[in-house]
Amino acid sequence: MKYISTRGHAAQPANPEFCDILLGGLAPDGGLYLPESYPQVTRAELDAWRGLSYAELAFAILSKFITDIPAGDLKAICDKTYTAEVYRHVRAGDRASDITPVHWLEEGRFGLLELSNGPTLAFKDMAMQLLGNLFEYVLAQRGETINILGATSGDTGSAAEYAMRGKQGVRVFMLSPHGLMSPFQRAQMYSLQDDNIFNIAVTGMFDDAQDIVKAVSNDHAFKAGHKIGAVNSINWARVAAQIVYYFKGYFAATKSNDEQVAFCVPSGNFGNICAGHIARRMGLPVAKLILATNENDVLDEFFRTGIYRPRKAAETHVTSSPSMDISKASNFERFVFDLVGRDPKTVAALWAEVDAGRAFDLSASPAFARIAEFGFVSGASSHADRLATIRKVFEQYGVMIDTHTADGVKVAWEHATDIPAGVPVVVLETALPVKFAETIVEALGREPERPADLEGIEKLAQRVEVMAPDVDAIKRFIAERT
Repeated sequence: MKYISTRGHAAQPANPEFCDILLGGLAPDGGLYLPESYPQVTRAELDAWRGLSYAELAFAILSKFITDIPAGDLKAICDKTYTAEVYRHVRAGDRASDITPVHWLEEGRFGLLELSNGPTLAFKDMAMQLLGNLFEYVLAQRGETINILGATSGDTGSAAEYAMRGKQGVRVFMLSPHGLMSPFQRAQMYSLQDDNIFNIAVTGMFDDAQDIVKAVSNDHAFKAGHKIGAVNSINWARVAAQIVYYFKGYFAATKSNDEQVAFCVPSGNFGNICAGHIARRMGLPVAKLILATNENDVLDEFFRTGIYRPRKAAETHVTSSPSMDISKASNFERFVFDLVGRDPKTVAALWAEVDAGRAFDLSASPAFARIAEFGFVSGASSHADRLATIRKVFEQYGVMIDTHTADGVKVAWEHATDIPAGVPVVVLETALPVKFAETIVEALGREPERPADLEGIEKLAQRVEVMAPDVDAIKRFIAERT
C-alpha cells in the first residue's frame, strides 16, 4: 500500500509506505497522508470477519493498510495491544472479552458503542495503544529515536502519554490549553512522572496549541534535526486503527451482513468520524454518518451550508464537552480531499485560505452536492442539551454518560426519524463520565463512579510547564531536552 498527500506534492521518500509515514505526521507539503486508494472489502471477507475477536479483526483490516511490516509481526502487535487486560473498564453486564461491546439502550434500535474501556477511559486509547506499540517496533527495527509533539483538548494527551510512557526511543511533548481541561483530565496527564513525558500548558485555546504543532512540523529543518513525530489524529495510523471499531461495532449491532447501521459520532477534530467515512468507502454497510458538535459548530455549519469557517481562539467557546472545543478541524482536510474528487490542487487552494485565517465556500460546487452520497448529516448541542440528555439517559435507561457522548445522543435522537426502520443507531461513546464529574453532578446531583485504579488521581503531585503560545519558545523547550 502506497500513500499520497492531500496536497499532491512529492513526498520523501517517493511513494512512501506505512512505516515511512508512521513517524512523521504531516506530509512535507503540509498535507495529510491517505492511501492511494481505499481497499475494498468483499462480502466474503465481511462474512469471515463477523466472528473474529477484536485483535483478529484489527489484524485483518490493518493488513490492508500496512504492507511493509511482516504479517507475523503485525499480528503480534495487534495481539499485544487488544487484550481484555488493557481494555479493562467494560460496563457491568457486558463481556470484557468484547473490548468494544454495544450497550443497548433500546435493544436492537439504539445503543452505545463502548470505546472508553482503556487505561485513560477515552476512545483515544483504541488507537493510541496500537500507535505506541507500532512506534516502539519501527524505531527498534530502524535503530532510531523520536520526539513526539502533540496537542490535546483533553483526551488525546493522556491516551498518548499512557501509550508511550516508558517506551524505548520515545519522548512525548504534549501541549494542552492551560486551565481548560477537566481536573480529572489534567491529573491523568500532569501526574505522570516518567522521564520521557513532558507536559506544556499553553495559555490559550486548543487551536493555539494545534497551530504550534503544525508550525513546528512545517519547519522541516527543525523537524528533521530534532526527529519530531506526531500522535495527533493528523497521524494516519490513528485513523487506520479507528476504522477497526466501526467494523466491530457493525458486527455487534447486526445479525447479518445484509443489514445496515447508522453511526453517530461526537466530533471536534474530525478524526473519529473520518475513520467511519473511510470504513463506509471500503464497503461497510453504513446507512448514515451523523456528526455531532457542541457550541463550537464549525463542522455542523459546513454540512448544513457548505461553508467551512474556522473560528479564531477568541471566538471558540469554552464548554462542558471540552474535548470538542475545537474550531479548526485537522482531519477535515482528508474528507474534503475525497469530497472534491481527490484533486490535490483544489485541496491546496482551499487550505491556503484556511491557513490564512479565511473561510471557504463549497455550497455552489458540484462537490457539496455529494454530501448525501457520502451519507453525512449533522447537528449541534448546547450545555443545556447536555444536562437534559444526561438526565434523560440516566432516568430512562439507568446509564450514566459523559458530556461528549451526550452531545452524540442528543443529535442522534434528532435524526432518528431520518433513519430507515430496522436500522440501528449506534452512538460512539467518547469517554467515561468520571472525566467530567462537575457536569455530571450538575445534571444528576451525584458523583460518577470511577474505576478503583484511578481513585485519588487528582491528589497526586503534578508536573507541568506553563508557557505562552510562542512557537520559538516551544522549539527552545524541545531542543533543550533532546
